[in-house]
Amino acid sequence: MPPPDATPEVAASLGSARTSANPLLPLTVRGVCLQRSGRTLLDDVNFVLESRDIQVILGPNGAGKSLLLRVLHGLITPDQGTIDWGGRSPQLAQADLGMVLQRPVMLRRSVLANLTFALAHSRVPRQQRRQRALDALQRAELQDLAQQPAPRLSGGEAQRLAILRAWVQRPRVLFFDEPCANLDPRSTQKIEHLIREVHASGTQVILTTHDLTQARRLAGEVLFIANGRIQEQSAASTFFQSPASPEAAAYLEGQLLV
Repeated sequence: MPPPDATPEVAASLGSARTSANPLLPLTVRGVCLQRSGRTLLDDVNFVLESRDIQVILGPNGAGKSLLLRVLHGLITPDQGTIDWGGRSPQLAQADLGMVLQRPVMLRRSVLANLTFALAHSRVPRQQRRQRALDALQRAELQDLAQQPAPRLSGGEAQRLAILRAWVQRPRVLFFDEPCANLDPRSTQKIEHLIREVHASGTQVILTTHDLTQARRLAGEVLFIANGRIQEQSAASTFFQSPASPEAAAYLEGQLLV
């Protein structure tokens, strides 16, 4: 369902779910391994994602969080193992997967043109693109910046535009890699609100963050990764109250994991 206060036009422009069930779930990951330069970066990763809650991947620096996102998306092919999106490989699911990076690259066009370009890429009819883009910008409080060159946006504004640019293409799954890194609290609040709206629209949200407070606010389920391995998968409330693995307990206590 779209957010309750969204008009039909805005819901359409922002990519509301096309069906009540997500055909890419469950996600089944089995025996995924990745090595580079003699180092094991992902080590026998196994998990099944069935919940439609917001999924947050936590872990120390260098644990493999961002790398795991790229493997799930199909941007990197693992050396071993399988990734199954509801019966499809990442390559076959590409059209339904989206990614918002920590430092998004803005097209050297206006804010509005960044969105109309994404809508054109999604084959939205030309006569519908401008209004859909304007509706989306209003939703993210960027409508007053529509004609401004996108590369001149602040960090928080650019991140909100990047989210819209991915979302208007109606992905079934949207990955967020550290979406609020180095942003001020107000920008973080606006981005978290937008992430919740993406999730409320029916799009599966999978994100990484170093911010435990943010994870507590957003997560429905947590995947904890350390040393390239999934150490724990549990409901967020369970993870934060009584982590099952020693590595997760140490991480939540602020201990340095090596």
